[in-house]
Amino acid sequence: MAEEIAQNEQKNPYLPFGDRQDAPFYGKDILSVKQFTRQDLEYIFGVAHEMREMVQRVGSFDLLKGKILANLFYEPSTRTSSSFTSAMERLGGSLIPINEVHYSSVAKGESLPDTVRTLECYADVIVLRHPEVGASELAARYANKPIINAGDGIGEHPTQALLDLFTIYEELGDPDGLVITMLGDLKYGRTVHSLARLLSLYDVQINYVSPDILKIPEGIFAEVEEKGVPQTENSTLEPVLQDTDVLYVTRVQKERFEDPSDYDSVKSAFIITSDSLSIAKDKMIILHPLPRVGEISMEVDDDPRAAYFRQMEYGLYVRMALLAMVLGKS
Repeated sequence: MAEEIAQNEQKNPYLPFGDRQDAPFYGKDILSVKQFTRQDLEYIFGVAHEMREMVQRVGSFDLLKGKILANLFYEPSTRTSSSFTSAMERLGGSLIPINEVHYSSVAKGESLPDTVRTLECYADVIVLRHPEVGASELAARYANKPIINAGDGIGEHPTQALLDLFTIYEELGDPDGLVITMLGDLKYGRTVHSLARLLSLYDVQINYVSPDILKIPEGIFAEVEEKGVPQTENSTLEPVLQDTDVLYVTRVQKERFEDPSDYDSVKSAFIITSDSLSIAKDKMIILHPLPRVGEISMEVDDDPRAAYFRQMEYGLYVRMALLAMVLGKS
């Protein structure tokens, strides 16, 4: 049997066979895209691609049977929470869902460290979404089980960035040489912050298009610039759309604005329609982390370049890969 397993692993290094405590991400936290190298990404995407093929062949399997995930969400979520739930269940594991923290001991004033130390008594891995930047790092300092950051305020959303990049790989191939245009709320958009950092590992060009009050933070721009990635800042989309390979659209996040009048002034700054895409490449793709609130017209959904719902499906495979990897099952 050992010889057979060794032969299979030699043929396919991503094929899961029981506990693999020598796996690169076994027992590790997933807190920031800064922790990844390009080699790490290729490994993660290799596992995610295998997960995609396995789901398409058999639907679900018992790779994580006996393992338990705690979904701890302090902010509303549809896609991230549901995809982690689906990922764990398709891998044969179980779930503790805490999607409304005001029904938990948090409502009694329990601290985040105490909450995660409690949950790790019952679960093998904790997925955390929290409104405060750095919350996942704080949780990881107190937890002995892996913490996966599912979004911390306006900070980062590493698993979203991973699925965004995996989508680019699956739809267009290696990102080297591509032009990526990010549109909309670049100031508060944590998905943009994480994706820009990941893209800095590649030979790409990044265009930022936003109203002046929603520009990409200077710190993010400087980080990417240090990696030698060419970047442009624009107030309109038309000058850069024709050369764009990936159009990454984000919503203007009403909940992040302190002054409602500021939100009203920019909420409809950009709306993608079929007409506005007439000058775009035939083989470009449109991504969006969703939800959308009008920045992409529904008529665009029928355009084969609209990849945002396929993007959500790719997210399932990435999160399956991450759960398997941090639990030593890849």
